[in-house]
Amino acid sequence: MKNLFLKMSLLTALFTFILTTGHAQFNLCDENGINQVTGQACVNTIVTSVPFLRIIPDARSGAMGDVGIAISPDANAMHFNPSKLAFAEKDLGVSATYTPWLRALGLTDVYLAYLSGYKRIDDLQTVGMGLRYFSLGTIQFTDENGQPLGSDRPNEFELSVAYSRKLSDNFSAGLAMKYIYSRLANGQTVEDETIRPGNAVAGDLSFTYRAPIEIAGSDARLTVGAAITNLGTKISYTQSSNRDYIPTNLGIGGGLEYDIDDFNSIHFALDINRLLVPTPPGGDPFSEENAGEGDPNVPDYKEKSIIAAALGSFGDAPGGFGEEMRENTYSVGIEYWYDKQFAVRVGHFNEHRTKGNRKFFTVGLGLKYNIFGLNFSYLIPTTNQRNPLDNTLRFSLLFDFGAFQGEQPVRGR
Repeated sequence: MKNLFLKMSLLTALFTFILTTGHAQFNLCDENGINQVTGQACVNTIVTSVPFLRIIPDARSGAMGDVGIAISPDANAMHFNPSKLAFAEKDLGVSATYTPWLRALGLTDVYLAYLSGYKRIDDLQTVGMGLRYFSLGTIQFTDENGQPLGSDRPNEFELSVAYSRKLSDNFSAGLAMKYIYSRLANGQTVEDETIRPGNAVAGDLSFTYRAPIEIAGSDARLTVGAAITNLGTKISYTQSSNRDYIPTNLGIGGGLEYDIDDFNSIHFALDINRLLVPTPPGGDPFSEENAGEGDPNVPDYKEKSIIAAALGSFGDAPGGFGEEMRENTYSVGIEYWYDKQFAVRVGHFNEHRTKGNRKFFTVGLGLKYNIFGLNFSYLIPTTNQRNPLDNTLRFSLLFDFGAFQGEQPVRGR
């Protein structure tokens, strides 16, 4: 009962906040996204459906400020940048991650589980697969009079497959396809609309450049990557024409691995990410001027095609170029390895206050022995805004079957 009360209180508070403060902000913000009272930029967060697709499923990256596009390849490249798999030096790798969700509120049945792996076909080609499962625990549904309508266990999952190929010794490309299923309130009725599971299909396109370099007489490796992920169909939970975008994302990252000596190495990484979906317009999106041409109940910005929405996302913010830049998130991470077996990691994630205001430090440890790897991460918030991962320990297990065949572990893996 305690868990159920906490979940429903959280959802009630969230919707109350949206309905009360959201309408007030529409009245205060002009068409350029500026608060007419304070003169500051208004909060204009980009909201998408199935946000579980953007939860970082890897404790290693979770300890490095959520970087992952250009760090050394392992099975978790399926989430960040599948093209990195072409540079995997082992024949076979598998990773499993468990991420508790809202644990600071005392919930124990809300979590993300992620399983991924890859297999090298030959020196040029690698295939990968990933399965992501998000459980929202047990929810008790009621009608408008508070009468119980039964309970359910909402859940969502994503199944993905990827193909990565080297186009040269230092450059690779990757393509992934995925199926997305979201079952939140199946069978319930809202305003004569029956809620049904949402379905979507999407694809990822990614590229990686990875080359050895020399710094001050020591070996180093430079990696640059770019990935467009979750480019796919809109999703809806009813027969309504008001369909929502999934979190299509553009990520660009760089990483540098430097061997200090035979026993010590350090890895620096930076990621920049932005959503490729339309920014809500200034003012009330349901006002007459913002209503769509096809359906007056659908805001105009939701009627764009997937490609038009992605391309237009670079210049549709009501606040102009300044607001477009505020839509970028920045992740930086540092990883130190000793003797290729013990790692210490730190990182920082930053998102502008008008676009979500997520700001936090991360720390973590990594252990590797023969075929087995174990990573831990811990998130430390730096603002008063609560994070679902506040004070939560995440962990990942990795199995490197190339090492089992007698090969030496690769530094930074």
